[in-house]
Order: sequence, then structure tokens, then C-alpha cells
Amino acid sequence: MTVIARSDDLRRENQRRILSALRATGPVSRTGLSVQTGLSASTITAITGALRESEYVIEAEADAYAPAGHQDDGKEAARPTRRGRPQVALSLNPGAASVGALAVSYNRLSASLIDYCGQLIDETYVSVDIKSLAPAEFSRHLIVMLDTILKRSSDMAGPLRNIVVAVQGVSDAEGTRFQWSPITPHRNIEIGSALEQHFQVPVKVLNDANMIAAALRNLEPERYGNSFAAILLSQGIGMGMFLHDKLFAGVLSSAAEFGHMCNIPNGALCRCGRHGCVEAYAGYYAILRRAGGSDPRQLPEDEKVGIELETMRKLVEKARTGDFMAAEAYREAGAALGNGLRSLFALLDPMPVAFVGSGVVAFDLMEPEIRASLGRGVGLSHENVEIHCYPDDVGLARLGTISTALAALDRTISPNRTADAGMLEETG
Repeated sequence: MTVIARSDDLRRENQRRILSALRATGPVSRTGLSVQTGLSASTITAITGALRESEYVIEAEADAYAPAGHQDDGKEAARPTRRGRPQVALSLNPGAASVGALAVSYNRLSASLIDYCGQLIDETYVSVDIKSLAPAEFSRHLIVMLDTILKRSSDMAGPLRNIVVAVQGVSDAEGTRFQWSPITPHRNIEIGSALEQHFQVPVKVLNDANMIAAALRNLEPERYGNSFAAILLSQGIGMGMFLHDKLFAGVLSSAAEFGHMCNIPNGALCRCGRHGCVEAYAGYYAILRRAGGSDPRQLPEDEKVGIELETMRKLVEKARTGDFMAAEAYREAGAALGNGLRSLFALLDPMPVAFVGSGVVAFDLMEPEIRASLGRGVGLSHENVEIHCYPDDVGLARLGTISTALAALDRTISPNRTADAGMLEETG
């Protein structure tokens, strides 16, 4: 029984690698797939043959073909010099299936429909006062939005097969509920079960910072292929993290709430209701509160409606042009982020860090204190941590949601049990 289960696992893993390669590169020959995945020609032929029968993969003759890994130097790709039949390029069938990529964020709900190749078919969004929504309204709005674009795209989209909902807050370990977030007063909001019942497809509710981390791993595997942290700098502070090439999650929830680690015991008030969190010094409302000299034990009125990006841009300029209070606010934000990272590294060891979101516009004002915090001490000091910045958190969260939904769909495609033994090879 163990041998059979292991064979199935290997078949599925080899099939997953082929589907991922086709989605990443577009049309490619069987030879190119073998080069890219490290799988033998017989395995490629067996798996792609089964995928063609199920219509997830299609083929077309290619007049010219550049093997996987070819670097575009601006010159036209050379045509094959061998005689005989031209090579056949394989590609995913965009109409084989579609997935829904949905998002719940600060005062905004969005829904996108994606084809099997990972391309956008249609999308929609609504601005809404999230704090005023009753629990049942979350799933109702999302259902209406996805239904709308499914009807608009009925002649273009393949059958809906999977849905992922990215939420700005904590999701449960099973991926069915929106457990907690400072953007809503409600807890344990059921979203996944309502969407599953309506659309009759698998649904996962996942933390948006985790989706950002998933996107970075897919986009830059050479940089983020093992362990790294992606920290969101925006209205609040979030984190997604991969450890040893696996997305980190808690025992009961999505966990990794970096913004709610303690920075200063009994310190400034955080949106979560506790005092002294990293976010209470590095979130937008916290920086604005400190720069304006407001009471650190009170939340600013702007926090209730969301702080405009233009407000933060003006504050950044004031800090750069010598305003002491603004500069001090960003210095304290950097210290809080650095202290949080130092605690994280004490548990898990240093790893690359990606700061993501509109808050990175002020990274130059925070970086000196971040690095100073990491470098303090004789023992566990980390002076040369690899840090990168990405301003588009919304785009990355969406890309991560899409790739997660498609990967989940790929895992549901049953591998061909009658394929030859070549399918069972293991590769590194």
C-alpha cells in the first residue's frame, strides 16, 4: 500500500512540474520540457499524452523553437536545422478551466476570473465600508461579484474549478474563515463554505501577506526559493513567510502576525486593542499619530476611514526636508521593524526580507534604524541582512492568489495510472 501511494505521489509531482513549466514559459517542445523539468523524455511523453486526452494541454506545430532557459538577446530565434517533421510545441489550454481570485481588503472587495494559462479574463471591484458589513455580507458581495463576471465571460471562460479568497487579516488553518482583522469588528466570518455551496468548487480563504510571499517565490525563485519573509508596509503591518520552501502557517491559523509582535511593552495603542505592537509604531496611522504629536494611547480619527496615500507622501517629504517630528516618526517606525526582525531572526535565523507596499516609499527614512536594530549586540547581530523593496502590494497579492488557485487546481487533475514506469522517476 505504501508503494502504491508513493507512486501516486511521484506521478502527481511530475505532472505538477510539467504544468507549472508550461504555465511559466508558454508553448514549449517536449524536449524543452525535459530540459526545464529534468524529467526523462518518456515521462514527458506519458504525462503530456494523458493531459492532452483530458484537454488540459494542447499542441501546435512551431516553425521556430527556443529551448527552455533560452535568453532573449534581441535576435530572432534560430530555426531548427534538422530535416523532417517540425517540432511540436505544447501549451496549456486556456479554455480547459478557470479560477476565481477574490480579495477582501481595507474598504475594498475585488473579484477576478483567470483562465487556465493564468491570464485575466475579467475583473470587478467595489468600494465598501468594511467595518459596517455584517458577517453574511462578505460572502454575499463576493458571490454577486464573481457571478457577474462569470455571466459576462460565459463565451470566453472555461468551467470554474477553484476559488481562492485573499483576506487582509488572519484566516483559519483550514482556509474556510476570516478569523480576525482590525478592518472589521467581527470574528470567525464564514466565507469559504458559502462560496463552495454556491459555486460547487473548492474554496480557500488565505491571508493576503501569504499570497504576496507566494507571488515573490514564483516571480523570483532564485532569490526567494528557500526561506524568506515578505513584510507588508501599509495601513497596517503584515507578514508572509516561507521556511525551507514551504509556506509558513500556524497550528490553528495563518499566523505570522509580525505587526502584532511586541515592540515596547505597554507602549502605544495598536488597532488590535493591545499596546506596544510593531504596527503601533510602523503602520500608517501610527506614523501619522507620532508625527502630529497626538496621544499614543488613542487611535487617530483618520484610521477609521483609511489614510490617503497622498497624506503619507506629503509626510515623507516633510521628513526629508527637515521636519523633526516627521523624521522622528519614521525613525521610530524603523526601530520597531528592526526590533521585530531581530526577534524573528532569534527564533528562525536570518533570511532575506522583502518589504512590500506603498510604505516602501519611505524606506530610506527607516532603513538606518532597521539595520541598527539588527546589528546591536555582541552575539546575535545581523548587520548584512538581504533586503529588497516592492511598492505594489495589491498586484503581488493578486498574483499570489492566482498562482495559488491554479496550483490547487493542478493538484486535482488525476495522473494517468496506466502510464509507463518512466513516470515514477524521482528527480532532485
